[in-house]
Amino acid sequence: MSFFRQVYEFLKSASIAHAKWDYEVSTSILKNRKKMLWIILAILPILVVAMAEAGGILGGKTAYAPAFYSTKIFVVSIAIGLAAGLITGCIGAGGGFIITPALMAAGVKGILAVGTDLFHIFAKAIMGTTVHKKLGNVSVKLAVAFLVGSTGGAVIGGLINKGLYDYDPLLSEAFISLIYAALLGFLGFYSLADFLKSRKVADTGDAHGAPAEVPAVTIKVQSMNIPPMITFDEDYVPGGRKISGVIVAAGGVIVGIMAAIMGVGGGFITFPMFVYIFGVSSMTTVGTDILQIIFTAGFAAVTQYAIYGYVFYTLAMGMLLGSLIGIQVGAMTTKVVKGIHIRGFYAISILAGFINRVSTLPKKLTELEIINVPKGLSTGIEVSGNVIFWLVVGFFAFWIFSKFFGNMKKFKEGV
Repeated sequence: MSFFRQVYEFLKSASIAHAKWDYEVSTSILKNRKKMLWIILAILPILVVAMAEAGGILGGKTAYAPAFYSTKIFVVSIAIGLAAGLITGCIGAGGGFIITPALMAAGVKGILAVGTDLFHIFAKAIMGTTVHKKLGNVSVKLAVAFLVGSTGGAVIGGLINKGLYDYDPLLSEAFISLIYAALLGFLGFYSLADFLKSRKVADTGDAHGAPAEVPAVTIKVQSMNIPPMITFDEDYVPGGRKISGVIVAAGGVIVGIMAAIMGVGGGFITFPMFVYIFGVSSMTTVGTDILQIIFTAGFAAVTQYAIYGYVFYTLAMGMLLGSLIGIQVGAMTTKVVKGIHIRGFYAISILAGFINRVSTLPKKLTELEIINVPKGLSTGIEVSGNVIFWLVVGFFAFWIFSKFFGNMKKFKEGV
């Protein structure tokens, strides 16, 4: 298996694992009336304060909250959360990747989109933690070592984003867009190639195919005797397994940097890192992963963004509301659609995010005087990318809802 193929399988597994966590957490929140009441109570005062504000720019040079707010942007935040939830629930992956690009496409500055998405993930993790009490064990030693690294990584990522933004907001926008364009482009084109290949074979109903085989790197990693050594999985392997705390912390640094720069919370990459590189059992990973999501996302959201005014709380709550509904509708729809269609939409939705972000680069890089593209052409490219993105997201949402409402009878019958 080629290096790039291994990277793709790793990232795809990460996206699937994060989507599964997102669905479980959303289900836990919806089943608890007290949690839903807290969401409503959290939104109301913020909504009143924000509506009373006049002037300002959403994520301007100084984005200290409360920023400019309107009912329109709140509705948009719900729609973005709904779309991300539909993608996560139906496809089983990828929904979390479009939130920051979608916020930026809606006019939110990149640094504010990242901070708001992190806070949204943190809030969801806090409210949905009870589901993980029965899903897995928690290795405190692994969690502590990992969090030492992830908090340090979050500081590094936050400093990079804030440093670029303070130097030039345009540079910050271009940087975030470039990071997302690279990630989504890599995932999208590989997914599209997989989809085209899968059309030639019988549809098994599996949306993502067989999981990637465990890399040999796991054995090498666990054989590195760099103190302090951490013992884990004692309940599953006689005597347990061992791994260097330094290596675990180094993995945490990578996750923390990605979380703080992209606003993805880090959870999407922690699961495959623990299972396929560190060699931790799935049961231990599930319990430990939720701890790192809470602390990494919370630390990054509060210390790197919120205290500088780069979190728009009402948008975060709007996205949370939308995603809670969307993810349930999407998950139910998978019962009545073919797996091959789901694989196709996964590739298309990821590529739509890629097109949206890459289409903004000509204009931004021209304004930064890095390249020289005529203003009319660069603006046209940006507008076209925006239109394509929203058309794809809108069509996907329409398709899911049509399938959902068209099969209500089957759902009631327990299909």
